[in-house]
Amino acid sequence: MNFIVAIDENWNIGYKGGLLERIPADMKQFRDKTTGKVIIVGRKTLESFPGGRPLPNRTNIVLTRQESFTCEGAIVCHTYDELFRELEKYNDDDIFIAGGGEVYRVLIPYCSMGYITKIHKVYQADTCIPNLNKSGNWEVISKDGPYHYRDDIYYSYMMYKNNTPKKFKPQE
Repeated sequence: MNFIVAIDENWNIGYKGGLLERIPADMKQFRDKTTGKVIIVGRKTLESFPGGRPLPNRTNIVLTRQESFTCEGAIVCHTYDELFRELEKYNDDDIFIAGGGEVYRVLIPYCSMGYITKIHKVYQADTCIPNLNKSGNWEVISKDGPYHYRDDIYYSYMMYKNNTPKKFKPQE
């Protein structure tokens, strides 16, 4: 399993339900990496997508505690055990965690790879992910950039590898 995210210098990922910055090249990279794959998002992240709809050309899995929630074009899971049972149907390398904060915090330890767009700036934010540089089991295996977007916004693409990913086993 993998995760894909854009962060600022403080590992922040969002503010008031939105991204910190919409960088077109980062959006293209997200689309290129996840098209034809499985993405896992929380309900609030789904609602932040264009039209609040699942992203096209992907298997969209939505994780929500709202038992009555349904979404045409997506698989809905209400617990992590239910999600883990669903994920057994897919190739581990084809699964991407794509937000939001709680989903990242719970599922990043199960990921083998992290695809991070690091924006070299600090934003006002209310959502973050754990700083992988402070974790003993994650290491940077590649860095590309920095690239200039506009004004004072620079970003880099980074790949992190988890040397000891947790294995998920749904409860019987």
